[in-house]
Amino acid sequence: MNALPVSGGTAGRLAVFAIADYRRLWLVGTVSSVVRWLDMLAMAVFAYQHTGSTFVVAMLTMLRMLPMGVLGLTLGSVGERVQRRLLLLAVMVLMALTAVVLAVLAGTGRLEVWHLAVASLLNGVAWASDNTVRRFLIGEVVGAARLPAAMSLDNGAGNAARMLGPVLGGGLLAAVGIEGAFALGAVLYLVPIGAAWRIGYRNPPVAAGAPALLARMAEGFAVVRRDRRLVGTMVITLIFNLWGWPATSMVPVIAADRLGLSPAGIGLLAGMDGLGALASAVALALWLRPAFYRATYAWGTALFLLSFVAFALAPEPVSATVALLAVGAASSCFGVMQSTLVYVLAPPEARSRVFGVLAVCIGTAPIGFLHLGLLADWLGASVATGVLGVEGLVAILLTRRWWGTI
Repeated sequence: MNALPVSGGTAGRLAVFAIADYRRLWLVGTVSSVVRWLDMLAMAVFAYQHTGSTFVVAMLTMLRMLPMGVLGLTLGSVGERVQRRLLLLAVMVLMALTAVVLAVLAGTGRLEVWHLAVASLLNGVAWASDNTVRRFLIGEVVGAARLPAAMSLDNGAGNAARMLGPVLGGGLLAAVGIEGAFALGAVLYLVPIGAAWRIGYRNPPVAAGAPALLARMAEGFAVVRRDRRLVGTMVITLIFNLWGWPATSMVPVIAADRLGLSPAGIGLLAGMDGLGALASAVALALWLRPAFYRATYAWGTALFLLSFVAFALAPEPVSATVALLAVGAASSCFGVMQSTLVYVLAPPEARSRVFGVLAVCIGTAPIGFLHLGLLADWLGASVATGVLGVEGLVAILLTRRWWGTI
């Protein structure tokens, strides 16, 4: 079994930025995350204003997660056959074109909720490629020893995007309408397209006689089954995506209905978990040690669920803000450790396939979104979100026999 890496000091942790390809991959992730969170906030507010349905809002986010399960394992295996940088570049171009089409539809007054549904599904393709392509490439260009620092800094930037994206989305909705949000997204995608084009890393070709695609996909599951630590890592991922991640779709609804905020206020509040996540990611990059990886991963997930229960019950914006700051801090604990543990624990020759298995686990989130959407239509967004969090906490306690081995 692979041992967990021993991290260096603060200077060594920040030295990953000296690696040109890491900077490019970091830039791809950061800017595309800003656009993703901008879009998600704008789409959620638009859909809720036009339908009044919490179920529709949850389903839009669910559609972003659906490609994880459908394409995740395939992308992990296909990435061994093609140049991953070209796959990443193609995904960024697709996202830019999608943003252009949405901006035109909105600007001409023809935007409908079903357009947002199709766009959400296409955007899910980009999200599916993040773990199996971009984050895998990060591990390849920085190496296992520097991976925890690289993932912490990458996660910190992504969480800063979670703060900036909703604020931009809410502000643009209030100032110029949803077409402004999509137009900005189309322009911003030029940055990751340029960065992906300049990536210098080339993954080696698959050796002659390598197993066929389906065989490599099956091998990924077999590798996970043989290592209890990988099994535990996947179990926590399942819990987070079935009971934790879906709750984020209700933030705009709770902010509008329970707290009575305007679109700009909704965007500002939705950015608070990004602020908490950024602070947490920086702290993890500077001070986290391997001895605390398991506790950070598992109990960070538990804190995420508990904090969302607190947010769902918050009676006014101040307490809701504090709860979302805690949500963000906990999400960094999960996000940083997830990719780090999978990369370090998986055998080097099977890492890409194991990342595909990870994407499949993430891809179970649509089940959670469907569950939450039905609950929200029945009980209301606040109560449904609280119930979801409690269910997740129970799942954490019941599965300790698996994740306790990480």
